[in-house]
Amino acid sequence: MKIPACPLPAALLATLLPVAATAAPPSDTSILSLAPSARVEQRCNAKAMGVIGREHREMQPDELVAYAFADTIITGPSVRAPGAAVRSHGKWYRLSYACTTKDDGRDILSFQYTLGAVVPRDQWDAHYLVP
Repeated sequence: MKIPACPLPAALLATLLPVAATAAPPSDTSILSLAPSARVEQRCNAKAMGVIGREHREMQPDELVAYAFADTIITGPSVRAPGAAVRSHGKWYRLSYACTTKDDGRDILSFQYTLGAVVPRDQWDAHYLVP
């Protein structure tokens, strides 16, 4: 099966590559089958969900859309997602993050994020957010 080179929502990617939608261990090679920019973005999305779940115990992130409110900026091994959104317990929250991986996209070198307010339900459709 050929994996598309475009960024995929975490839920869809989870059906294709289960370990890439969660915090894939650096030794996992399946994420390497993605195009470099998709690999870096998916690895950083997984990092964001993992960090949010650990640092905000009341949250259980299960989906992330990096391009919900603004285009994702990928420059080599770095991703800036200034308009991301993350879902937890059926609610979407604004999110922005900056992430840098090693050149192969497996190991995270740096990660910073800001978790924002709940996104009102009437904005979900316009920003690719699913219930």
